[in-house]
Amino acid sequence: MSFPLLTVTAAVPAVGAVLTAAVPAARRTAAKWLALLFSLATLALAVLVAVRFEPGGARYQLTESHAWIADFGVRYELGVDGIGVALIALTALLIPFVIGAGWNDADPLETSSSRWRPTQGFFALILMVEAMVIISFEATDVFLFYIFFEAMLIPMYFLIGGFGDRAHAGSDENAAAQRSYAAVKFLLYNLVGGLIMLAAVIGLYVVAGNFSLQEITAARAAGTLDMATNTERLLFLGFFFAFAVKAPLWPLHTWLPNAMGEATAPVAVLITAVVDKVGTFAMLRFCLGLFPEASKWATPAILVLALISIVYGALVAVGQRDIKRLVAYASISHFGFIIMGIFAMTSQGQSGATLYMVNHGISTAALMLVAGFLISRRGSRLIADYGGVQKVAPVLAGTFLIGGLATLSLPGLAPFVSEFLVLVGTFARYPVIGIIATIGIVLAALYTLVLYQRTMTGPVKAEVSGMHDLRLREVLVVAPLIVLLIGLGVYPKPLTQIVNPAVEHTMSDVHEKDPKPQVAVEAKNGEAAK
Repeated sequence: MSFPLLTVTAAVPAVGAVLTAAVPAARRTAAKWLALLFSLATLALAVLVAVRFEPGGARYQLTESHAWIADFGVRYELGVDGIGVALIALTALLIPFVIGAGWNDADPLETSSSRWRPTQGFFALILMVEAMVIISFEATDVFLFYIFFEAMLIPMYFLIGGFGDRAHAGSDENAAAQRSYAAVKFLLYNLVGGLIMLAAVIGLYVVAGNFSLQEITAARAAGTLDMATNTERLLFLGFFFAFAVKAPLWPLHTWLPNAMGEATAPVAVLITAVVDKVGTFAMLRFCLGLFPEASKWATPAILVLALISIVYGALVAVGQRDIKRLVAYASISHFGFIIMGIFAMTSQGQSGATLYMVNHGISTAALMLVAGFLISRRGSRLIADYGGVQKVAPVLAGTFLIGGLATLSLPGLAPFVSEFLVLVGTFARYPVIGIIATIGIVLAALYTLVLYQRTMTGPVKAEVSGMHDLRLREVLVVAPLIVLLIGLGVYPKPLTQIVNPAVEHTMSDVHEKDPKPQVAVEAKNGEAAK
């Protein structure tokens, strides 16, 4: 098509970021509305991408390709498959809610004549992250993807370190030190992963002679590009390490609880519901697409790490005293399910993993944003400081409960479908792994229901007796997410229709087919047969 729809979809939030940052210091409200307007425009474009995408058509659609750095074989190449469409839609959907939830988070605490514009900067950085994440989901040139995979760390660093959670025990100086520590840890972990990936990207160019994902996968399928076994494995490990840091996968996860704990609730949603999805998406698109044999070689070890993430994240979540850190460790457990589904090498597992990315984004956003509203009222992140909230703020408590039930994958809510598919797909090929992973479900019920019981039920604590319920703005932020959780839980077909053809292509890349069910049937001669 002649109209560069994918480029425009990524460019609109980038332009919005520049214009929002340029709003005069005294016009904070105008900056907020401008950022919201550009986020809604991006959502409209993402919907148009989904409408123009044909699930039964070519693997990559709405493609764009232009020469960029010709001497090194770098091209500006964009294209989306069903997985990319679903994640672009998720990103564009969540950003308006992130902006709405963080409406007052960056306002100065006291009137100042300073020219520094924290409010404008806060919303500009959110839009810039959105632009970089969207183009990461669109890029089919490996070098182009790498640039934005790394570049998104810069605005995220400032969002974590410069706009931290105000509900922080201790002095302002101590809070600033902890924010700085969390931001630096986030940056260093991801930079190390990115540097290792850069070496692998250069190695890929040496072997393949270009950076085009489509050309390399086509050449591998046709047998015209043959990588030595050890070379492919080393390149795979370079890519996978960077993606596992961002995902995050145990034991590379330790930056996430710090980052989510010290960031504002909307920025915490941006981290785990949007940015981290780039890591799991890239495992599907690049690890499996570029290095199919190495992916199968590494599968047993990756499944063990994913299983550890599931159980470890859930166990640590059970013992948390901080609401936001509990959600962070719960997310580590959920990412373990996603990675397990990807490397189960079954269509059910990979479809479930993709749906899990979307559904986890929605459910975590709902739970974390309501938790943020709760924390802003009491001024504390500690679970022990709450009790009896449902008696004074029933709407807040009700939305918190639905978000929590979605987190534990209650049947009828969207995450249940994806978690069920991941477990079925894993069990079909690796039954022991699938069985042990169900421990994560039991623990999820434990940490979610205990959290609700300790904060929302029981006697009303004096500190929360005057707490007001959700305001109109907050209801408008949370209600659509609740509707989506219920709607996609009852009727997930709109997502599966888009995702399943892309999963079939991925399964073809790794030359895998779903294992046949092993069901005993009675033979005509009366003997048991398989």
